[in-house]
Amino acid sequence: MASSLTKGSTNPGTPGFERTFFGHPRGLATLFMTEMWERFSYYGMRALLPLYLVAPGGLHLSAATATAIYSVYVSMVYLLALPGGWFGDRVWGPRKTVAVAGGIIMLGHLTLALPSSGTFYAGLGLVAIGSGLLKANISTMVGHLYDGPDDPRRDGGFTVFYMGINLGAFAAPLIIGTIGENVNWHLGFALAALGMALGLGQFLIGSRNLAERSTIVPTPLSAQEKSSTLRKAAIWAGIAVVFYAIVGTTGHYTLNWILVPLTLLGVIIPIMVLVRIKRDKDLDRTEQKSMSAYIWFFVAAAVFWMIYDQGGSTLSIFADGSAQNTIFGWEFPVSWYQSVNPVLIMALAPVFAWFWLALNKRGKEPSTIVKFASGLVLVGASFFLFLAPLSIAEGGHKAAAMWLVAIYFVQTVGELLLSPVGLSVTTKMAPAKYASQMMGVWFLAVTAGDATTGLLSIAGVDLNKMGIVALEATLAVVAGVAVWMYRNKVKELMGAVR
Repeated sequence: MASSLTKGSTNPGTPGFERTFFGHPRGLATLFMTEMWERFSYYGMRALLPLYLVAPGGLHLSAATATAIYSVYVSMVYLLALPGGWFGDRVWGPRKTVAVAGGIIMLGHLTLALPSSGTFYAGLGLVAIGSGLLKANISTMVGHLYDGPDDPRRDGGFTVFYMGINLGAFAAPLIIGTIGENVNWHLGFALAALGMALGLGQFLIGSRNLAERSTIVPTPLSAQEKSSTLRKAAIWAGIAVVFYAIVGTTGHYTLNWILVPLTLLGVIIPIMVLVRIKRDKDLDRTEQKSMSAYIWFFVAAAVFWMIYDQGGSTLSIFADGSAQNTIFGWEFPVSWYQSVNPVLIMALAPVFAWFWLALNKRGKEPSTIVKFASGLVLVGASFFLFLAPLSIAEGGHKAAAMWLVAIYFVQTVGELLLSPVGLSVTTKMAPAKYASQMMGVWFLAVTAGDATTGLLSIAGVDLNKMGIVALEATLAVVAGVAVWMYRNKVKELMGAVR
């Protein structure tokens, strides 16, 4: 990316004073490229993951087991964003945490590239840990580039930053997916490691352009807290090692001994976090009511992400065996479907932003609750649409690729209605005491949704059956209608938040 040579802020202490990146602090270019390459590695590997798990040349697992592993992996990435943020705040500071995270992610992809099923799951674990550490801190560093929340460039800076996410997510399946499917699975995973290496190199070289604040540990652990934390971590690690050693040596170990505890954690921890915040006696009456309203949004979002994230597992596995993956007679890799969402996001997000602004000027912009409910109804509608290609496949034919593209289109529109609104309402409804933690709480809705999918798959539920798909679609639509029907009650609980 070329940078403009215009002057930046009139404050010489502002990062990027000498040169700017399209009118933004020069450090934004560093973070943009770091995030773009990290997302390239993450989404490239993710596009290959379910296909490799079911492929005869891969691990050759059942579709249910592959969906469970995929769902657990995604849920852990979002769950680990909480301790990732804690490390940035209390141990290493954001800049060091991101640098360490990049190294862990790269090592994870290299481990996945080894032709061994034994190391494969260790690689997944490393990528999940690194992604959790990075995800929680790199956005914080973008905020550090600006002169506080009132800096007029701040919102635009985050928009540019999120474009990097979608550029990486769009390119990854086209490059990594093609190499992985058509040449060699493990070479595809190695390309993901190369992507992260490029991102890490960009970050280390360009770190001089970042804000000094990003090196500071905001609330460092005291010596006593550090000792207590290490002791507790060692105890829990010891318990896990002993437990799995016993299970392994007695011959009882199966993959479910890992999958079941992780999926249960993905459901239980979000509930525990919400209950802890809701029962905090330091919250005043208004904050208590806001949290009651927020729980509605959280549960609805979990239902949304439960269905939406199956675009990378259930739909991908269906496309692999039951879709005619051709356009005008030209066959393309199954992983390319994962590029549909990011390219639609880049195309439609400006349209939505313009549309909401135009309606707002006329006093007709839908409320937060209506947008949220509409997103849920649309993700349900996408699975009702999924019934058509499922029916075609059950009839012994292969479904046309455009059926799947249509499903991804409807889901993307639903995402643009629900996701930005969810992020916004999370910041607005956060109790003052938990202002910095609530974004992590929002990501826990993704954890809960994906963990639920994982539990269903572990229980042997075939998510590619018409009855199950129809049930999920109905659940989402009913949840959307329920949010809309109780909108007045929720508005009352939200108080002044709109």
